[in-house]
Amino acid sequence: MKIYNLLIKGIGLFMLLGTFACSLDKDPVSEFSEITLGSSNDTGERIKFENRSEMLTQYEGMYDLFRSRQEHWYLDYLMTTEVRSDNAYAGTVGAEVMPFENNALDGGNSVVTRDWSRYLEDVAYVNSIIENIDLVPDPSFSETERAQWKAEAKIFRAMVLLDMVRLWGNIPVITKEAEDITADNIEDVYPTYFPAQNTPEEAYQQIVEDLTSAIPDAPEAGDDKTILTKAVARALLAKAYAEKPIRDYDKVIQYCDAVIEDGFSLVDDYSLLFGMNEAGSDIAARNTSESIFEIQFFTGSGNWVTWMFGRNLLDWDQNFSWAKWVTPSRDLMAAFENEEDDIRMGQSIVFYECNWSLYYPSDNYPFMYKIRSGNNSIIKLRLADIMLLKAEALAWKGELNAAAAIVDQIRARVNLPGLPESVKASKEQMIDAVLNERRLELAFEGQRLFDLIRNGKLQTVMNSINNRDSGRLPQARSFTEESELLPIPQTVLDANTNLVQNPGY
Repeated sequence: MKIYNLLIKGIGLFMLLGTFACSLDKDPVSEFSEITLGSSNDTGERIKFENRSEMLTQYEGMYDLFRSRQEHWYLDYLMTTEVRSDNAYAGTVGAEVMPFENNALDGGNSVVTRDWSRYLEDVAYVNSIIENIDLVPDPSFSETERAQWKAEAKIFRAMVLLDMVRLWGNIPVITKEAEDITADNIEDVYPTYFPAQNTPEEAYQQIVEDLTSAIPDAPEAGDDKTILTKAVARALLAKAYAEKPIRDYDKVIQYCDAVIEDGFSLVDDYSLLFGMNEAGSDIAARNTSESIFEIQFFTGSGNWVTWMFGRNLLDWDQNFSWAKWVTPSRDLMAAFENEEDDIRMGQSIVFYECNWSLYYPSDNYPFMYKIRSGNNSIIKLRLADIMLLKAEALAWKGELNAAAAIVDQIRARVNLPGLPESVKASKEQMIDAVLNERRLELAFEGQRLFDLIRNGKLQTVMNSINNRDSGRLPQARSFTEESELLPIPQTVLDANTNLVQNPGY
């Protein structure tokens, strides 16, 4: 019976996940096995993980997801958030990426299809931890350790769901593992493999529940910034409460303050966040005082996405014979130049000679520069983002001087003057000033699209972009409120009739 159940469940999972599969997944995190699918004892009771060691493998694999599968949550994420905003061009002529620039996406886009699949696979992976960790029959596995690992898995799930709900809106919020299908339960269990969508409000409710329930048992913030800590949970809560479905500016400020009080501080030198050491042999710093959560890479297990954006400074000519993704826009460069923001522009954009001239002359071509080597960390959360999110909430509440004080602190770090008094006297100008500061500070960190949507600016900014930016492709269609979300992949809709396409696609 055990083998029969494993086979049936394997078929069911392959039917579900195979629908979303991507041929670019060169190194799957796990395969269907006794460890990932479970076993049964003599009474037929399902025991998925026999001991702490097996659960440890699953727990460590959760963090390996960040390092081995950057394609969806980082590479494609930047394509979506930077190119669908005014920060970047697609960078290549590939049919899968050009629609991100000219607003011509549809449900057949292979990048969107890949990402939907990968995000749901991530959720399924951590659900196996959350659902099974308390069932492991190993007396040496302490309750304290179980609670901590479960809390970290909940933070992971909330992070994934936050990305998904902001990208697609109506998503399946899956928090349970599907049961094995047997002849006796097939009518009840089979439909769970094809879930319906939840509303954005329901998704945010789950995100908040995961994060608030995780905080008591999650590890404290410390020197190791690769761990999903209480501070990470608080930062994600601040971001969640800033979004329209559950917007609460008081809670945004509350959780931003809680992160700040966890002991983080801005680094004095902005280049420490992204730069190389003097010898050029490694990055300048890991685990800085500003970093809240980062994914680290080292020689021998490098960050391969660097050559998707530009040069790998540890291997100058590696894969530099073809056009790169996420090319900095003229509009972004103008924004830096208007503020005379040489420091942040120099850390965000670099110019090289190359053998293509799709958007710029080949002898002086700009590239995204915040990931510049195979050893560069991907900083998912950092203090400046949280401080400016607090400033945004304060500005919307009309607390303009308090908002300006935060913006001025961020600007002082890069030797820029404080905001003029005229800006501090106008709520509308202060909101715009905060958004501009977030753009310059967080360029190519995956924030710009969500900033525009959250503040009701997407249509205004993007429907006038071709008038300001001569290098951008003409828009295939105007941006509307419906453009705020990605399409649901058509292959997913075909396989699961319980899902409904987002309006406008």
